[in-house]
Amino acid sequence: MNCLSTSVLKSALVLLVGLGINSVTLAQKPLQPLLGSHSVKTLTQNGLTFKDLNKNGKLDRYEDWRLPVETRVQDLLSQMSLEEKVGFMLISTTRMSGDNAFGQNAPRADRGPAQITSAFNEEDLVQPNNMFTRKPLTQPIMSAAGTTKGVTQFHLRHFILRANPPARTIAEWANNLQTLCETTRLGIPAIVASNPRNHITLDAAAGLSVGTTAFSKWPGELGLSAMHDLQLTREFADMARQEWTAVGLRKGYMYMADLATEPRWQRIEGTFGEDADWVSSMIREIILGFQGTQLGKSSVAMTTKHFPGGGPQENGLDSHFDWGKYAHYPGGMFDYHLKPFKAAIAAGTSAIMPYYSSPKGKEFEEVGFSYNKAIIQNLLRKQLGFQGIVNSDTGPIEMMPWGVENLTLHQRYQKALEAGVDLFSGTADPMILLETVQQGKVSEARINESVGRLLKEKFVLGLFENPYVDVDKAQQLVGSAPFQQKADVAQRKSVVLLDNSAKLLPLRPKTKVYFETYYDNGRGGNPITVYKPGQSRSDLAFVSSKEEADVILVWLMPSAGGLFASADKPIALSLSKNRINVEHVNELITSKPTIVAINFSSPWVINELNSRGTQTLLATFGTTADALLDIVRGAFNPTGKLPFTIPSSEQVVLGNKSDVPGSKEPQGYTLFKFGYGLNYSQP
Repeated sequence: MNCLSTSVLKSALVLLVGLGINSVTLAQKPLQPLLGSHSVKTLTQNGLTFKDLNKNGKLDRYEDWRLPVETRVQDLLSQMSLEEKVGFMLISTTRMSGDNAFGQNAPRADRGPAQITSAFNEEDLVQPNNMFTRKPLTQPIMSAAGTTKGVTQFHLRHFILRANPPARTIAEWANNLQTLCETTRLGIPAIVASNPRNHITLDAAAGLSVGTTAFSKWPGELGLSAMHDLQLTREFADMARQEWTAVGLRKGYMYMADLATEPRWQRIEGTFGEDADWVSSMIREIILGFQGTQLGKSSVAMTTKHFPGGGPQENGLDSHFDWGKYAHYPGGMFDYHLKPFKAAIAAGTSAIMPYYSSPKGKEFEEVGFSYNKAIIQNLLRKQLGFQGIVNSDTGPIEMMPWGVENLTLHQRYQKALEAGVDLFSGTADPMILLETVQQGKVSEARINESVGRLLKEKFVLGLFENPYVDVDKAQQLVGSAPFQQKADVAQRKSVVLLDNSAKLLPLRPKTKVYFETYYDNGRGGNPITVYKPGQSRSDLAFVSSKEEADVILVWLMPSAGGLFASADKPIALSLSKNRINVEHVNELITSKPTIVAINFSSPWVINELNSRGTQTLLATFGTTADALLDIVRGAFNPTGKLPFTIPSSEQVVLGNKSDVPGSKEPQGYTLFKFGYGLNYSQP
């Protein structure tokens, strides 16, 4: 019976082929995707529509959305010139009209911010100094090219947007950028990346976080972790994904899979804490929320950083600086720091970013991770099986060439390419990379390997079919009430109750509260702000002086001054050394029953506080005054858990092992342990 059926089927197929009907025709007709174009013409074939991106009047394989991605990639690669390929391997800052960030014409504080519009900034930004450290460079770097020049002459298609305008302005600008790209020879669309835009953060600086924006406002990354709620973490990522895609941001320079094992490292605020297993769970939910189970047309492609883990910096000094160039592993826990990256790879992260650091005291060559073949090719590619994009951090060629300082710029490109970097962040000028290939230091086949990976990401994201966004929808969706309502819940869930032994919390209705926020931004002025609610709260009565109060609530915002204000010595973690007037705080504590809340952007040492001040103690990680007050008045029962260990003293910090989490440090290290947090039903 089976033989007869097979014979009949074969005969039928022969007849159909004779009639000009093949197996493709028999298959279900492909689903026509929505095409977005502003200038290129469309082609019609068998009732289906395609974009004539290279304007040759015929359907090329890379324009045919029915074909496998790899087929499209190879066809487009064969049509790209070397100059186009090299430009495609750079990702640099792009500036909107009115955005003079980093430039000589940056607006002065007394003049207010410049008006940023959706038009292009056509000025090249050539900097003689390192944009992070402000130190002179051996050769000036073009950090940003004028937009039209960058697209049409330098063939740039990867951009980092650092400006912070309204959502509608971003969406209009993104459409303008894609319109420009569409007019070029091959019509290759752009992809725009950004650092995080959805978090309340203290250290909002270029390369770290954009800070408060038009997007929904969630707790800082440590606060997301402190929620201890993986489902809400996934919801955050999915909502943020919708906001990002609505304005045309399709690539995230985020999130940090680094572990907060060295308490003096000044990038802890951007991590999910110290515990490798918990951070792995967080990273998984973040990636699945932004990308989906597979990268696709509604995804934001994630760049997980900083491989193989930026946390174990020697003395906590960061490798943006020459005095902090080394990562070290005195506790022998190098593999511990790989766990979150393994989780990211398993979740399908589109890209991974190596850090600037050079490994010290390991079997690896002591060169920065972007130059380190053993780290990228052997460990990341072969052992961990990562097949995606390797994206350098900003400026390892020109600004942070640790371990290869004596090499020329051409030789640095050569070494980084041999190590396995696909996309170079920092410069907008492709000339040195182009010369590196033309001089025979790197083969065009090696260039094709990287460009192929980069093209694949764009094809899978659907940018070749429709890179444009609905501006009205962007304005309605970004920062919308339903998203912010969910973010407000997250802000409350992120607060951790550390001590309630004085039994002050929750406050009783009608309690008279003096609420003082203490934040010294380093620019002078009064660090004290006395809180007055914008709307009446019938359950609490806010007063303007401690003398009138039944209870004092003081919210401390310690700060070491930000990463890029770092000096060539380890930071101290005591409150008094981080812009907090401890004498003033202790005066408050001893005058009235006091609730102390501390914003832990680092694991601050709090042993300078009067012991009465730690009897009612709350930890925040980037939240709002309203969220804190809802905890204090009992409208929300605290559920947060510490994302890292709070050390007991400066002395134990000095003796810590940088690669070892606080929870695994010797007895006596811990004041409050990782995962600790009370609620109002606990004593």
